[in-house]
Amino acid sequence: MPTLRLALSQVNPTVGDLAGNAELVRTWSRRAADAGAQLVAFPEMMLTGYPVEDLVFRRSFVAASKAALEQLAADLAADGLGDLPVVVGYLDADGPPQVSGDAQPGRGARNAAALLHQGGVVATYFKHHLPNYGVFDEDRYFIPGDALTVVRIGGVDVALTICEDLWQAGGPFAVARQAGVGLVVNINGSPYELNKDDIRLPLVRRRAAEAGATIAYVNMIGGQDELVFEGDSMIVGADGTLLTRAPQFVEHLLVHDVELPEAGERGADEEQLADGMRVLRRTVGSIPAAPTGPAAAGGVMEPVADEAEVWQALVLGLRDYVNKNRFPSVVLGLSGGIDSAVVAALAVDALGPQRVVGVSLPSQHSSEHSRADAEDLGKRTGLDYRVEPIQPMVDTFLANMSLSGVTVENLQARVRGVILMALSNQEGHLVLTTGNKSELAVGYSTLYGDSVGGFNPVKDVWKTLIWRLAKWRNADAASRGETPPIPENSIGKPPSAELSPGQLDSDSLPEYDVLDPILIGYVDGDLGRHGLVESGHDPAVVDRVLRLVDVAEYKRRQSAPGTKISMKAFGRDRRLPITNRWREHG
Repeated sequence: MPTLRLALSQVNPTVGDLAGNAELVRTWSRRAADAGAQLVAFPEMMLTGYPVEDLVFRRSFVAASKAALEQLAADLAADGLGDLPVVVGYLDADGPPQVSGDAQPGRGARNAAALLHQGGVVATYFKHHLPNYGVFDEDRYFIPGDALTVVRIGGVDVALTICEDLWQAGGPFAVARQAGVGLVVNINGSPYELNKDDIRLPLVRRRAAEAGATIAYVNMIGGQDELVFEGDSMIVGADGTLLTRAPQFVEHLLVHDVELPEAGERGADEEQLADGMRVLRRTVGSIPAAPTGPAAAGGVMEPVADEAEVWQALVLGLRDYVNKNRFPSVVLGLSGGIDSAVVAALAVDALGPQRVVGVSLPSQHSSEHSRADAEDLGKRTGLDYRVEPIQPMVDTFLANMSLSGVTVENLQARVRGVILMALSNQEGHLVLTTGNKSELAVGYSTLYGDSVGGFNPVKDVWKTLIWRLAKWRNADAASRGETPPIPENSIGKPPSAELSPGQLDSDSLPEYDVLDPILIGYVDGDLGRHGLVESGHDPAVVDRVLRLVDVAEYKRRQSAPGTKISMKAFGRDRRLPITNRWREHG
């Protein structure tokens, strides 16, 4: 049986940076060649970045993607890498955009993969299954392919597939079995969700069984707006054996020798098989010789604890949002509470303390311990710590306007927001907002106050998970002999906005260990009132919480973007009308 040395390039492309992404392909292809690879694969839409969203409708962008692919093939050959087959995702089109007046049935933009070899494009494949759920809108953008591309490489028949093709039974993987392939390469832009890695391996095993072939699964890493990609690339044998698996959230070249069945008698260049799909057969000529010496073994990276996984996702999502959008630094308000402490620690981990400004914004209601805790965090992390008292500004408002009650509370939050935005404008920082998912769900925030900001690293993190993350991060630091970044007082004290004397979150909300399970059922699980009560929640509390969630939609619609870590983040995952009279009645 032939052995192929496979290289899966788990890299971090940037949407729209065709030249930069092509350079990544060249750099990592050289690394793969130096490792003796005979086939290297890059993620879904590697050349354009993913997802490109409505850039699909710009014919200039599609043309640039196709031109970049041709140039990349030539550049790889010029680099002395012409013999190395390279699989790369890109944006193609075989007709006008579907939204245009000259659209043609069955033609349009394509989510595509190409195999580059000897300076040219040897084969292309168009994604067959187009996801249209959660954050995905691919039915809006692309036309599905109806052919499976099979390329003979080094005596092995290799099928090309893309992301969602793996998540659906039938289609390309069923046809791959009929076509007698020995290897299926699946290139991915699969966004991170907590525990998705637990789902992915069994899924790849099911497709390996369906195809009767080894699966090489390569996924990108990096942040793109609210999405973050964790990698988790792997190779699974036809019998379901996990052969190798890459680490999460880091760029990585996974190199592994795989024994594969020798291809049989070659069929016609094009033949019709099941599920309405054709098979297109191509052949690659010479490839790098089989390496001598010990076999390449990529190893198997073991999964980490949930808190470590989420922390890495949030750090990477924040780092890439800041760096890819070319912000020099970030600024946030430090209240001394747990949410701002966690966001500050994330920012320092993502960017380094020299690029993080933390501002204490005390009012007359700010406790001494909160001020001290904010200062303590600044010392622990080494960030640029500042103090800007807000009370003189609040007093100026109150001297000129007759305000009382919750209006004065909101005024304090808005004065803080004005100060942070002023620092942003003056010094160029990106303002980070610090509201957690529980607060966003029930509207426990002030518009243009504590909700102000350009990015929210904990937008998709429930309050109870915030505490778990803080404890994990401190324990992780202690285990490495480092100073825990988050003051224990910030973790242990009752949460409070401190906008009025003696105020606690529990004055307005159920305790978070009661609140969060209801919110998770309602928001993430789409349970109605009946389902929540059947799950054991108090009916009166359910009615109160659901009322708060339903009336806060207008606030959430105006919230900053933030990294998605759950199955249903606020934003593209959960789309509800603001004007909406439907209520879950008790």
